[in-house]
Amino acid sequence: MATVLIVDDTRENLAILNSVLSPPHRIRAVDSGPLALRAAVSVPRPDLILLDVMMPGMDGYEVIRHLQANPETADIPVIFITALDRSEDEERGLALGALDYITKPIRPAIVSARVNTHLELKAARDRLQASNRSLGEEIDQIQDVSIRALARLAEIRDPETGNHLRRTQGYVRTLAVALRSHPRFADFLTPHNIDVFVKSAPLHDIGKIGIKDEILLKPGRLTADEWTIMKTHSRLGYEA
Repeated sequence: MATVLIVDDTRENLAILNSVLSPPHRIRAVDSGPLALRAAVSVPRPDLILLDVMMPGMDGYEVIRHLQANPETADIPVIFITALDRSEDEERGLALGALDYITKPIRPAIVSARVNTHLELKAARDRLQASNRSLGEEIDQIQDVSIRALARLAEIRDPETGNHLRRTQGYVRTLAVALRSHPRFADFLTPHNIDVFVKSAPLHDIGKIGIKDEILLKPGRLTADEWTIMKTHSRLGYEA
């Protein structure tokens, strides 16, 4: 059941809109702008707001400005219902963020159709956002598994790499956290970016899988030529 918040300073209009929309919708009704703003952030949260324009004190235009400025209410669809029927009034309302504009006198069939359409659109948008969040979490999990698998390849080739990779993750996190207080890096080193750095750190030696065993696993000291080849692992990792 969707919740519709009706905002109108005329009790007769509140009664008419309530009779038109209830049932099937849950109706909340207030008669002023300040009450509308409080109702918009209280439970049950409205799925749609029908907002009168001409109200004493705080009019509908000011109400929608406050709604749009608040992240908690900015995504609630708003339909203006008003006696103002000039095209410039409608344009102003739509420019402020209203999704629709219905002129009075109230025509029940039109109100019901518009409300149902916008509620269906909001429900579809909410489903899409939920699906995107789920997909994002799935992608993160796939990325984590892929990074661990790739890092494991390097670990298998070079038994000493494993602990080195884990230590490097600790170093990266410590350095990144410390650099957050530096003005040059403060804006970039967000918690998310630090997590990405730490997550990706094990891949810095992945290029070792392209180094021949006789060099990578050589027990003694590398010759100058062998050391030159060993240093190519950074380029090989980048290309991989």
